[in-house]
Amino acid sequence: MKPTNRNIQCVIDLCTKLLYSADQGDMQREDDSCGVLYGIVRDCAYKMLDAAEKERKRHMDKGIWDDDCDDTKANPG
Repeated sequence: MKPTNRNIQCVIDLCTKLLYSADQGDMQREDDSCGVLYGIVRDCAYKMLDAAEKERKRHMDKGIWDDDCDDTKANPG
């Protein structure tokens, strides 16, 4: 996968993890202020995910998105 595409895919993967973390945190929170935090995390993750998916679509429309997404390459370390 090209570095430009890999970076976009990394953002998409990170947003997925942020959404999962916000859901987990919300289910396990003990006070309202934590709920505010997880709401902010969720909101930001959705905004970033939307932007990354739009950029991915632009790359696909240009024909520069390569679909050989290997998670070990997309998420080194």
